[in-house]
Amino acid sequence: MLGPGLVVMFADTDVGSIITAAQSGTQWGYRLLLLQILLMPVLFIVQELTVRLGVFTGKGHGELIRQHFGDGWAWVSLCGLWVATVGALLTELSGVAGVGELFGVPRAVSLSAAAAFLLIVILTGSYRHVERVAIGLGLFELAFFVVAFDAHPHPADLAASLVQAPLGDRSFRYLVAANIGAVIMPWMIFYQQSAIADKKLRPKHYTAARWDTALGSVITQAVMGAVLIAAAATIGGTSAHASLDSIGDVSRVLAAVMGTGIGRVIFGLGTLGAAMVAAIVVSLAAAWGFGEVTGYRHSLEHHPFEAPWFYGAYSVSIIGGAAIVGLAPDLVALNIGIEVMNALLLPLVLGFLVLLAFRALPPARRPRGAYACIVVGLSLLTAGLGVYGGLSGAHFF
Repeated sequence: MLGPGLVVMFADTDVGSIITAAQSGTQWGYRLLLLQILLMPVLFIVQELTVRLGVFTGKGHGELIRQHFGDGWAWVSLCGLWVATVGALLTELSGVAGVGELFGVPRAVSLSAAAAFLLIVILTGSYRHVERVAIGLGLFELAFFVVAFDAHPHPADLAASLVQAPLGDRSFRYLVAANIGAVIMPWMIFYQQSAIADKKLRPKHYTAARWDTALGSVITQAVMGAVLIAAAATIGGTSAHASLDSIGDVSRVLAAVMGTGIGRVIFGLGTLGAAMVAAIVVSLAAAWGFGEVTGYRHSLEHHPFEAPWFYGAYSVSIIGGAAIVGLAPDLVALNIGIEVMNALLLPLVLGFLVLLAFRALPPARRPRGAYACIVVGLSLLTAGLGVYGGLSGAHFF
């Protein structure tokens, strides 16, 4: 029964998240590591609601929104999903191009190869085939634990920094928002719920699906923490103007510690795995969401000629994203801004998710009592912190 939770969590640690974690460690040392730990239960609670909705209704997120709130709100939700999808895809494919350039591969070649691979995986497979490929790609992210270990962090410095949170600093609040946006993204909710429906998981699979999500929540935040620790242990706190704005910047810093050859190989594998699994998840989430809102066929169990709109939406996302990144090579500088945008979308995303949990689920499966208060409270707190950090960091107030 494992799969949807692991895949979506591997995708959660995408290229934008890696750069956000590295920037956090570079500018603030270990001070944002505690946030990564605190976001583990938040991430689980949010995605566990998608598990409930998928298992006990058998429907995708967009389909439930349309059913319970009407076509208008379904299209609003879909528009938010597409905004997040565009930003995420540009980030992932920029990461692929960046890794290619580390090894002297021209941008056109790396992007063409990545796009071809992503199209072949979907167009020639079933849901289970795609899931296995995505998990295999995601396992490369475990390389970041090797990177963190070789950076030799100082335990005393790490422990002392955990309790330091300079919330009065705008740039710190902005990175708090970016890290929140890097953990809870609109496409994650659409993907996992639709994947559970497409995999045909039923109520008897609920417990296993929750463990799948819990395991993924721990792994993805541990990977984020590993990247942050590696950056903090190398140059974090040594320069007030230090900045890592691209995959190349991160690689150069870590290669100085691990060695140019092995450092680039390990970091490149981890980044490439993160980028590819995220590209699959993001594009599928958009295709599923489009099909659920419009009513077109939207399943990997259908052949391309049986569900042309579904496969067409996926293909356009991949090909269009690769073309844009190929023509505009500096898009990677937008990574942190894209994660902040995800944070600003949280009221819409979490709002629909929580409302559906209380409205679409069978009464016996709805959050109740203290847990219901925790779900609502954490959702409000997370969305509020994300929006406040993003707006204040951008000098709106």
